[in-house]
Amino acid sequence: MNVGIKIDHAVKIYKGFTAIHDLSLDIKPGEFFTLLGPSGCGKTTLLRMIAGFNSIEGGKFYFGDRLINDLDPSKRNIGMVFQNYAIFPHLTVRKNVAFGLQNRKMSKEQIQAQTDKFLKLMKIDEYADRMPEQLSGGQQQRVALARALAIEPDVLLMDEPLSNLDAKLRVEMREAIKEIQNSLGITTVYVTHDQEEAMAVSDRIAVMNKGDIQQIGTPKALYQRPENLFVATFIGRTNVINSKIYKDASGVGIVTDEGEKVPVAALIPELVEDGQEVVVSIRPEEFVIDQNNTKGISATVVYSTFLGLNTHYFCDLDNGQRVEIIQESKIDDIIQNGTKLKLDIKTEKINIYTKDGSKALVK
Repeated sequence: MNVGIKIDHAVKIYKGFTAIHDLSLDIKPGEFFTLLGPSGCGKTTLLRMIAGFNSIEGGKFYFGDRLINDLDPSKRNIGMVFQNYAIFPHLTVRKNVAFGLQNRKMSKEQIQAQTDKFLKLMKIDEYADRMPEQLSGGQQQRVALARALAIEPDVLLMDEPLSNLDAKLRVEMREAIKEIQNSLGITTVYVTHDQEEAMAVSDRIAVMNKGDIQQIGTPKALYQRPENLFVATFIGRTNVINSKIYKDASGVGIVTDEGEKVPVAALIPELVEDGQEVVVSIRPEEFVIDQNNTKGISATVVYSTFLGLNTHYFCDLDNGQRVEIIQESKIDDIIQNGTKLKLDIKTEKINIYTKDGSKALVK
């Protein structure tokens, strides 16, 4: 039976260094929940605390209503998938998948039936009698996942499981993992530093930095409305521009370097003052290039990169700041280097923060 995971005020200390600071979160039963963040942010440390591999210096961990702080890892009924596969090189694929079932007091017939089920589910049944060295990296990772799932754990924990695969295999495997997780409905905690990977597989994501959770939300919420500048710059690509607020009888918005007022309907009026310094996060696709415009932000094309569906333009603003703009590729010519143009902004999508980047000012 799948369970929810509740963490209350978790603390992890290594030799006087606090790696996890008073962290709390709730993971729903059957949810695919990802811990995302840069190296050293504490995501693997937290996963190992859930698994029972790390000591807990503070807080309480629950699987459902059961307190697991002092429960041996072998008693937690978890499945683990590691970055380095951790499959046994001296055992066949079938024996690797069956390994976790050996101590479950199951008959040989039950073990074989369960093993066959997950070999087929992971589409590796044709490799059942092969040794791991005869498999590709993606096939080996499928073996590791099948072994973790065969014991029918309450919780599946995955630590950077795709980082050793090439780009094409990573995409293939993340689709397989999400499909299997959806079909089984198993509570899954997934660790990665790859934002695209996290966005592709997760129901919700916790973005971590320096032992703290910066924001928890769906991939859509994190991308469209990041709560602080760290999340805005970590999830996806963005241009960060300094600006000022105008707030007068005409409304509220931001002022460009050229002194042009740009209304922003999403700004929360009670959180801002006229003349307040802010930072604006504008994703590359939130700029609009219009060579016929006479108004907008002045920019000069420095170079461009054609990537099929989209073309990326790198432009210098009049203040010297370089910005990236993504536009759908057109059938006619790419805008030439050195072209001067004006940039409109999709103001309903941009995000605006206090000067220190700690607080969002849009709804």
